[in-house]
Amino acid sequence: MIQSVTVSQDNESHESGLQDQPADGEDRYLPARMINESVYCPRLFYLMYVEGQFERNAETIEGEGIHRRVDSRTDALASPNPASEAMPEPDSESPTGPGDEQPAIHARSVTLASDRLGVVAKLDLIEARGWQATPVDYKRGRPRTESDGTLDAWEPERVQLCLQALVLRENGFLCQQGIVYYHATRQRVSIPIDEPLVGRTEHAVTAARAIAELPRPPAPLVASPKCPKCSLSAVCLPDETNRCRTPQQSGPSGKIRLPATPRDDLKPLYLNTQGLYVGKKSELLEIKERGKVVQQTRLRDINQVNLLGNIQVSTQALKALLQAQIPLVLFSQRGYFYGLLQGTGLRNILLRREQFRLADDPQRALKIAQALVAGKIRNQRVLLMRNHISPPTRVIAELKRLALRTGRAERADTLLGIEGTAARLYFEHFAGMIKVGDEPLDPAAILGEPPCYSFDFRNRNRRPPRDPVNALLSLAYTFLAKDLTVTAAAVGFDPYLGFYHQVRPGRPALALDLMEPFRPLLADSAVITAINNRMVSPEHFVPAGRGVSLTDSGRKAFIRAYEQRMDQLVTHPLFDYRVSYRRLLEIQTRLLARVVSGELAEYPVFVTR
Repeated sequence: MIQSVTVSQDNESHESGLQDQPADGEDRYLPARMINESVYCPRLFYLMYVEGQFERNAETIEGEGIHRRVDSRTDALASPNPASEAMPEPDSESPTGPGDEQPAIHARSVTLASDRLGVVAKLDLIEARGWQATPVDYKRGRPRTESDGTLDAWEPERVQLCLQALVLRENGFLCQQGIVYYHATRQRVSIPIDEPLVGRTEHAVTAARAIAELPRPPAPLVASPKCPKCSLSAVCLPDETNRCRTPQQSGPSGKIRLPATPRDDLKPLYLNTQGLYVGKKSELLEIKERGKVVQQTRLRDINQVNLLGNIQVSTQALKALLQAQIPLVLFSQRGYFYGLLQGTGLRNILLRREQFRLADDPQRALKIAQALVAGKIRNQRVLLMRNHISPPTRVIAELKRLALRTGRAERADTLLGIEGTAARLYFEHFAGMIKVGDEPLDPAAILGEPPCYSFDFRNRNRRPPRDPVNALLSLAYTFLAKDLTVTAAAVGFDPYLGFYHQVRPGRPALALDLMEPFRPLLADSAVITAINNRMVSPEHFVPAGRGVSLTDSGRKAFIRAYEQRMDQLVTHPLFDYRVSYRRLLEIQTRLLARVVSGELAEYPVFVTR
């Protein structure tokens, strides 16, 4: 009896938990599915196998459904008794050998390994009769049609099927052919396991091991038709990376193809009412107030859960969020960012290792910091020109000059001084972008009731913010830092080690680095929109010690303004496609990862037109 090793039905793209690995630990069992990916696209193999990246799209979900039915039963594969009959020679003319009279058996979802190749293969179906076994591999797509009209399998599928045949041979079976079953057309394509295919397959295993040892992913494919439907296109960014590396290499006719969808279909969930309780029921999060269900949210529809203040979460809900890789973000009631709870994240340590190395290199770190600060100053200048009632010509010119000076800064403290000068000029004229007049005084305020505030902005102050505009700015920066902390962790960075902001306990320095160019475009713009469109009003603010704080209703109104801004589409000046700001944050963070890993020489900071 050859026992199968049971694995989860969706674990085909991960390493198997086999226990009979070599004692020296030098070799690992490569999944046959990953060899398929390495032949299809070496970069995709690296992202999936080495970095542990995986994203779902329509194609992968359809494939999971097909294999879920195939994997509904896991069988053990029994070989004939060697004591009762002799195994035929591999070149025997008999198609099935001496077990011809034995009944045919079908074994499903069998996992076997080859010690010689160091490969583990999960076989969807094995059709066996005596010593002769035929692997059947299920695929969701269509076969390749040759010029003479005959059907054939694609090369990555042929290699994967050959690996399954070689694993069967090493476990005592004859295997002269394999079958690929294409679900889309309901067709079976037979593949002979001949010597040329075996040679290509063994070479593919060797090549995959070499790719896995690389310090960074292989270069992306150039203008390949494989990329648009790839589930990892938004992670790989093939056209964007090629454009940044070699301007003439992009999509057809130089056009950059949009990765996946322009907007993120998943939305953050904010819970602001004190005393709420979050539980789990089936695939839903249930939000209760005083024991009564007030809201139900599907886990598959959200990408964050943000809790502001005293809100309880059940253990079952926590486990569900961790399993779904949905971050749980914790704030104080007034919006102070405490931190987040999420799963262990990516198993790839290579990016974080390079991040630490780069942070210890002052010149390389300064180069990234210069790009970030220059981008921030340019975007501050654009925001003033777009929104100020009468943009001051002197200030606009000075901001342009300061942005150019960042490239000549030789030390981080010099760069900090340039940024501080630009910020002072920018906030001196910030009030010119607020276009609501003074609201009439509330009669209750005249009688000595809670004070009535106005949106009179004079300077930037914080800790605590002492006027409504500064309270909104502080909350907006907190939300933006939260979003970039989540994004940086999802990409594989350590959010707490930056290249510009100094390391301090509890401060997500890298998130603060990344948010510099986006402060005016997202946080400041959301504040201006919320005030000018009267989404928030002076009645939404109450005194809090020496400062000012938002009421629950005011915080809810501003969250709506912030999320509307995050969902707004913007044209990327370098790639010339339109994406939401939320998706843009991920694209820019992944481009920074390309710089850290050495794929790109310079960080293409986002500057709006």
